[in-house]
Amino acid sequence: MRERARTQLTVKDVSKAYGDRSVLEDVSLTVRPGERAGVIGDNGSGKSTLLRLIAGAERPDEGGITVRFPGGTGLLPQVLDLDPAATVQDAVDASLVELRELQRRIRDAEARLAVASATELAQYGELLHAFEERGGYEADARVDAALHGLGLGRLSRDRPVGSLSGGEQSRLALACVLAAAPELLLLDEPTNHLDREAAHWLEEHLRAHPGTVVAVTHDREFLDRVATTILEVDRDRRTVTRYGDGWTGYRAARAAVRRRRVQEHQEWLDELARTEELVAAAGQRLSGTGKDPHQGFGKHRRSHEAKLSGQVRAARQRLERLRREPVPAPPEPLTFRAAPATTAAARGDGGVLAELDGVAVGDRLRVGGLTVKAGERLLVTGPNGAGKSTLLRVIAGDLEPDGGTVRRWARIGYLPQELPAVSSGRPLLSQYAAGRPGPAEEYAAELLALGLFREEDLTVPVAALSAGQRRRLQLARLFCRPADLLVLDEPTNHVTPALVEELEAALAAYPGAVVVVSHDRRFRAAFRAPRLELRAGRPC
Repeated sequence: MRERARTQLTVKDVSKAYGDRSVLEDVSLTVRPGERAGVIGDNGSGKSTLLRLIAGAERPDEGGITVRFPGGTGLLPQVLDLDPAATVQDAVDASLVELRELQRRIRDAEARLAVASATELAQYGELLHAFEERGGYEADARVDAALHGLGLGRLSRDRPVGSLSGGEQSRLALACVLAAAPELLLLDEPTNHLDREAAHWLEEHLRAHPGTVVAVTHDREFLDRVATTILEVDRDRRTVTRYGDGWTGYRAARAAVRRRRVQEHQEWLDELARTEELVAAAGQRLSGTGKDPHQGFGKHRRSHEAKLSGQVRAARQRLERLRREPVPAPPEPLTFRAAPATTAAARGDGGVLAELDGVAVGDRLRVGGLTVKAGERLLVTGPNGAGKSTLLRVIAGDLEPDGGTVRRWARIGYLPQELPAVSSGRPLLSQYAAGRPGPAEEYAAELLALGLFREEDLTVPVAALSAGQRRRLQLARLFCRPADLLVLDEPTNHVTPALVEELEAALAAYPGAVVVVSHDRRFRAAFRAPRLELRAGRPC
């Protein structure tokens, strides 16, 4: 077993910027030997940057990073760098290059054993020890196990990498990193492109990993089952906060922070009310000093008035400070501006909101008949390419079918899978208010109350927003517009795990109808609804 005392992962006062955009500032953290750290945060917050800095793929502008793992380091980047002309076996061999080199040196040493000196014999022993420490004897078996566990067991080793799908390439890259068995695993979104069985295999593999794991992920199931520590990257403050006790500890800490903010806001309200009463009472006493004949004359009265004036002045100063420095309440839980469960617009027989009959879109989608009623829930499932997004676009009115009829009797809130275009120079607030009466400034308080953006974000051009911010903008528009039917395509994409849980709670309380597509395992488990399974080229 490797000696964990020799290992170290420390980040000290690290800052990193790209041009004039600062990503991380004065970040310090330690990942202890044997920990499995889950890195979370908004898209564009610096999670992948942090991983690349630890891996040595980039250098910090300031500060230092110490990474000391005798058993090696393996990085799975989010953007792969596989040679499309190489074969699957070439990719495997490249991942095992250090072990292959050790094997070559061992063979060369063995060829000279008969005439080896004492020094050469000692070096041969060190080579054998290093090879055994890296699990060299089991390397090929690990390759087979990883490929099989990730659903690539039948993949020909002679197949060119360029002929694989994007998902297959991602799984191959992950299998290669795992097969090399480095002591420190750095994984960027490792569950992307994994089905439930492959994700479960990966989780069990990482739980049994004897070394250290640092994984960037949005997958709450993965975080709950694998992570012993959470590192949250804050895009606004450009810092990293550590939470112990895994996903459960992170959620408990966030809940405690909210309770504390509620308490601090209430204490501010109470103190504000007391000070306002004090100012009013002191002012009344001061205004009455000249009317009471029993208060005396001369120096005594002037002294009394001066004392009251001082009290009033102090109270007013305190009141001004309280009003100038308010303690804001935490944002209220997200809620949809829901319509009644049945609406006047719905068709009378059973409250039908939408109806599809004989709908066809190219060779992607065939729908014999589908009805969505008021308050109904539907989870659309099926493999990639089965037409799930196409079906949702048709229901929402975003795509006209090639054949068949679509009838709608509802206000529809649609969240597409794709993010909005980034070419718009329109400020965030203007984009949020687009299509609504009055100037955009009238909607600033409404948007800020959702807790999705800060006041300084409101003037940022849409083109300058990160992927996560653009997704939050989509959600904000969805939350604040009444709808009888929500049509949601991968609503957890580009969303932090904490925000996903708020979205789930809002959907649970929403009385309208919902049709949703999602690959998020935990979201699917929590979304209690009948399932409509699509198969490519088959009618449903």
